[in-house]
Amino acid sequence: MSVNAKCAQDVWKDVGEHVQFTVLKFNHQDPEQERAAFQEFADRSQAIIRSLRIRDAEPAVGSQLKVAIGISNAAWDYLFPNAPKPKELETYTTLKGPKYEMPASDGDLFFHIRASNEAVVYECQTQFQRVLAPFTSVIDETKGFRYFEGRAIIGFIDGTEAPQAEDAAAYALVGDEDPLFENGAYAFAQKWKHDMPVWEHMSTEHQEKAIGREKFSDFELDDEKKFKNAHNVASKLEVDGVEQKIIRMNVPFSDPAIGNTGTYFIGYARHWNVIRGMLENMLTKSDFLLTFSTLLSGQVFFIPSRDLLAKIAEDELK
Repeated sequence: MSVNAKCAQDVWKDVGEHVQFTVLKFNHQDPEQERAAFQEFADRSQAIIRSLRIRDAEPAVGSQLKVAIGISNAAWDYLFPNAPKPKELETYTTLKGPKYEMPASDGDLFFHIRASNEAVVYECQTQFQRVLAPFTSVIDETKGFRYFEGRAIIGFIDGTEAPQAEDAAAYALVGDEDPLFENGAYAFAQKWKHDMPVWEHMSTEHQEKAIGREKFSDFELDDEKKFKNAHNVASKLEVDGVEQKIIRMNVPFSDPAIGNTGTYFIGYARHWNVIRGMLENMLTKSDFLLTFSTLLSGQVFFIPSRDLLAKIAEDELK
């Protein structure tokens, strides 16, 4: 078997006009009953997605609904204690650097839902909850949106360094190094709250040095013009001189009247260790983004292939 993007969930760079991230935790009261509920969900979720894509389809472009469903290491051990597990799946624990830290948070199930129509996002999560609500509690629910020109909430173009769509599968999907989990992906979800008045008080030139790119054109600055802890310096990971890439999206969220504004970062990758290396670099180099931000959550999840979800639904994962 070889990597086949058609067998994967939606782990591609596509921010969507309307986005929802949801993290749930099982009640941990009856493992058998909760495993059966998840098996039912593994089946029903795919039917829900297919149905909504039909309902949402536009003649010119079809449906824009994209969904990724993830399982944490703790949930995997709880639901499938005797089954094989993805090789790099682990419970994320707080990472610490010289000045900052990236905290870990709780969570068993993860949903990343996006579409051009907010009603579709709403309906998708609502129908998911019809199956899961009796067996889970909500850890976090964050609604995001596409900002102007696909920019992050701090005003810079998002995802310039992410692989092109035609190259994405090699960076996003598990391959024959872990054949039982081929076409799955590792996901890291992290919620940032920004002190926007501090950021907005900085001059454009200062912001550009902090990010490493021109704000309007997105043109990369020469190294000598960047701060040493510029974001595109601190988040860059090289192994044996080769830059490592992941599928990354920075999704804005905001309750502007109360000043609750930030970024929900989601990274998908073939190897969790690549994402982890990037996070460690950001801490070691004190990424400039950390100087005006508070990190609220962080957890790693495995995004099973659609084939594996079908096996879970049929109780074939032992």
